Amino acid sequence: MTPNVKARPKGLDRPGTTKVIKAMSSLHTRLYRATGGRMGKNWRIGAAARKAVPVCLLTTRGRKSGQPRTVPLCFMLDGDAVVLVASQGGLPTNPQWYYNLTADPQVQIEIGRRKSDYRGRVATPEERARLWPMLVEVYADYASYQAWTDREIPVVICEPVR
Repeated sequence: MTPNVKARPKGLDRPGTTKVIKAMSSLHTRLYRATGGRMGKNWRIGAAARKAVPVCLLTTRGRKSGQPRTVPLCFMLDGDAVVLVASQGGLPTNPQWYYNLTADPQVQIEIGRRKSDYRGRVATPEERARLWPMLVEVYADYASYQAWTDREIPVVICEPVR
């Protein structure tokens, strides 16, 4: 095992795991919005226990329902772009928000009380190669998540709509 890569948790692939993630995301989103981001603006779990990772709210349009879908996600800024990681904790499939974004790249991102429109896209291989080490620096658990899955975890770049 690579140094700094944690052992894969037992039961990660259980069907209930995604249900727990969905329930916790919903609670996190409600808390974030109710407080304008004062609560829920930082992720402090795992590698982020000592050095918090900023959290935004991403709203996509459901590719099947057409309804808005909001999830809290750790993010990193790269200039004026918001960079997201479709890790889903190292599960074998991409998260639903990723499929929604690739079907309709027009998204809204909330950072604190500020809401802005963005256009999301999957990073090119060159962009991912540049951004991935920076993302792992921001949140080291991304390296573990990548080691736990056979898929290449997508990096998503959201650029402001002007």
